[in-house]
Amino acid sequence: MAVSFLRHEISDLCLAKPALRSLSVSATVADALEVLKTSEENFLSIWDCNHHSKTLAGDQCRCVGKVCMVDVICYLSQDANLVSPSAALKAPVSEIMTETAGTVMHVEPSCSLLKAIDLMLQGIQNLVVPIQTRLSSNSRRKQHPKLINSTTSTIHSGQEFCLCEQEDVVRFLLNSIGVFSPLPAVSIDSLGLINTADILAINYHSPVDSAVQLITQSLTQKTSVAVVDIDGVLIGEISPFTLSSCDESVAAAIATLSCGELMAYIDCGGPPEYLIKIVTERLKQRKLQGALESYSSSTSSSNSPMFSSSSSSSDEESSVYPSSTRMVRSGRFSRSNSYSARMVRRAEAIVCHPKSSLVAVMIQAIAHRVNYVWVIEDDCSLVGIVTFSGMLKVFREHLETMC
Repeated sequence: MAVSFLRHEISDLCLAKPALRSLSVSATVADALEVLKTSEENFLSIWDCNHHSKTLAGDQCRCVGKVCMVDVICYLSQDANLVSPSAALKAPVSEIMTETAGTVMHVEPSCSLLKAIDLMLQGIQNLVVPIQTRLSSNSRRKQHPKLINSTTSTIHSGQEFCLCEQEDVVRFLLNSIGVFSPLPAVSIDSLGLINTADILAINYHSPVDSAVQLITQSLTQKTSVAVVDIDGVLIGEISPFTLSSCDESVAAAIATLSCGELMAYIDCGGPPEYLIKIVTERLKQRKLQGALESYSSSTSSSNSPMFSSSSSSSDEESSVYPSSTRMVRSGRFSRSNSYSARMVRRAEAIVCHPKSSLVAVMIQAIAHRVNYVWVIEDDCSLVGIVTFSGMLKVFREHLETMC
């Protein structure tokens, strides 16, 4: 069984994955914003198809990075861009890419699972894989580029691609967890998985604009920014996942609110009226007329919020903790100035205990579609964080013994 597991290729992880929606590297931030606000995906892949480029051979197109709404929001929250948001949107999309060529690599479908894990542990977070199609002669149809709008497509050089990330690998490992017994039952503390050195955290009362660099860093690391009190107790988080479901008006909130206020702003399916008034007043005080006009136009057109259905953690040990430690947030602010009719996952700060088993933490993270789980003590004080990257390192070492 172990031998057959080692034969898996990255194509096995990509079955039924959607084709990447893409944008040209020559597009503007405004182009990216337009597509993101109307897309069901949380990100866009950025492609260089400049056939005169010295870095590209022949007619080859390459994915050179990714952008999401968080990139746009952090970019627009900068002081210079708050003065004239409309001018800032004319900048090339390359200005806002946080996940660039250094974190993206094209690989063949035959790339082994072990090789994929090794690449991810080296910092390549996004593996771009050609989608293999198996069409019979009777069902073969002519392939046309799938245009999302006039600026996007899913086909490059006659080929569609999908993205393989850490979550895909961890999900695949979880589906074959019996192969690794007894490793999954060992506590994260015993495995040395609790990272205490690279925690991104900020005080509840600190202004959010001082955390923009942390938010950008957490987006690259696929983690989050912990919001703590003066005693180090975890109160909540500023999650890139939650921000990616907001629209660009949140840039004004980031520029004017505290971390605690921002959590309330994005937590409840839409910003509370009192916080909208606070943002408006503070923009006026700073004489940011351009940002004020953009913000007023955005918030005045918002509809009533729709709340997502609640969900429970799959963690086998979640009953140990009181509900107050799970930092529950229901509902998310739509990114398109109206509230999405599709079912969305509520945003939560997912937590575990140092003695939680590896498989329990894996299930928690996968169930909530995050790449990390916060580790807290019984008094809710923040101990550290467990990430998919750390998990992959442990599994890779175990796989070495199976070779």
